[in-house]
Amino acid sequence: MNYSRETAKQWANEHIKGLFMCPISPMNDDFTFDEEGIRENIEAFIEMGVDGLVVGGFIAECWNATLDEWYRYHEVVAEAVNGRIPLFSILLDPSAYQTIEKMKRLEVLGYDGVEVINPVVQLKSDDEIYNWFKFITDSSDLAVVLYRTPVSGKVLGWDLLQRLAGLETVVGTKQGVMNRVETLKIRSIIRPDFIVADPFESVFCDDLRKGGQTVFGELSYILYGKKRHIVKDYMALSAAGKWEEAYQTSAQLNDIREFYNEVFIWDVVQTFTYASALASMKAWFEEIGLKAGPIRPPIEQCTPALKARIQSTLKELGVS
Repeated sequence: MNYSRETAKQWANEHIKGLFMCPISPMNDDFTFDEEGIRENIEAFIEMGVDGLVVGGFIAECWNATLDEWYRYHEVVAEAVNGRIPLFSILLDPSAYQTIEKMKRLEVLGYDGVEVINPVVQLKSDDEIYNWFKFITDSSDLAVVLYRTPVSGKVLGWDLLQRLAGLETVVGTKQGVMNRVETLKIRSIIRPDFIVADPFESVFCDDLRKGGQTVFGELSYILYGKKRHIVKDYMALSAAGKWEEAYQTSAQLNDIREFYNEVFIWDVVQTFTYASALASMKAWFEEIGLKAGPIRPPIEQCTPALKARIQSTLKELGVS
């Protein structure tokens, strides 16, 4: 790691910037992880200008993997990235001890940090959740990003977030509740060196103007295919202070964003899960030339009708 416990927040503020994408995992026809496909996709992500990767979570189907598969997947990713961009994993375990074991293994592999969901079972009170995070962060020096989301069953409250932000290696939160006002409110009441990331590229232009610095743990920039340069264009205009031009440039992606919402995001919002919605992302990845393969059972595959619609719509929108 390129930071100490004492400098974790400073490191995060300097390096967790831009587009930290959370890609799907390619699978073979027998539903094993496609290691060569993972490596090929990572080369493509780096070439297309992704600023960091956040792997190993729900979108990567790692909730539906054995422990041995989970470890091997993370070895392959670490080898492929080879230190070229910042690398985070996502930890979803209800066991503090399993979480610590994974953090130690990831640190050896060269990961820069972890996004950690609060326990989805058993520990529900603010004190219990605080003690859980203190326990795991006392046992590892890895930077931790919190995962504030209804997927966990309990959304971290503002008071609890402020307490957790005081832990030495807790550097930020993914504000996964789809409430833009709440993102800005949390940012206004929490310590200034704590990153509050709104994980929706659709608001990133405005977020850059209002104190944001990263789209952390989503995948839309990858999905934009031939149109993804528009994101970099409005980011450059934002950096130059040309806000009206930046907003106008960002708006060029609205049709693609709406389709992404229709075939993916609204399913997540309605179910508080990613599982069934991810099948559509497999079809989207393949249409833009990335490795994808099937989704792992028992999740159902993307229907032929939806796959055909995704293919035709992405062509119409100029994405593929």
